[in-house]
Amino acid sequence: MNKKYLNVKLYFWLLFLVSSIIFVSLPQIDLYVASLFYDGKSFTLNGSWIEDILYHSVKPLIIIFALSSIAIFIYNYVKKKNLLGINSKTMLFIILFLTIAPALIVNTTLKENWGRARPAQIIDFGGTKEFTPAFIPSNQGGYSFSSGHAAAAFSLLGFALLAKRRQKFFITTVIIYGVLVSLARMAAGGHFFSDVVTSFFIVYIATHVLYKLVFKEDSI
Repeated sequence: MNKKYLNVKLYFWLLFLVSSIIFVSLPQIDLYVASLFYDGKSFTLNGSWIEDILYHSVKPLIIIFALSSIAIFIYNYVKKKNLLGINSKTMLFIILFLTIAPALIVNTTLKENWGRARPAQIIDFGGTKEFTPAFIPSNQGGYSFSSGHAAAAFSLLGFALLAKRRQKFFITTVIIYGVLVSLARMAAGGHFFSDVVTSFFIVYIATHVLYKLVFKEDSI
């Protein structure tokens, strides 16, 4: 089970496959989890300061990390230094993992085309739209599947993988942050459980695959 395929352990591929099958076969799981955050009138964190902070923290963090990496790359190029090991190969990896998983796969391909209504929009929770299972294209005109904010938060994993020291600490920190953002989005009625789980798997797998493709001599 520790065998890797495209730099991702076999058990992780299987977890993604099994979880996807479960979400499609047992869609009531999404409804049940969403109901935990619904008090009968509204979703518990919708409009709260906690949800607001977590929601609006994602974009600035990504911008800060991206611009800092670009600045260090330019500095290294001009000064012929190797500060934090950010060279042209590292910059290529950063551009790819920030673009492909959260932007191209999640937001452009899935979110913009799947049409799944958000929890707060469906009849079960006071809305007017119909609930549809994950992975099933819908005609409800929603943007629930999959979660763009969860994908963006988890995409910081790419920066954690570049750490030369305390890599496990940074990876764990990013995952905790991603989970908190995901919980906030679910508690606000913005996404179903399957939305954030799918975004996590997509980003995790894509980031590790890209790492292997860019840094061919390395593996993580």
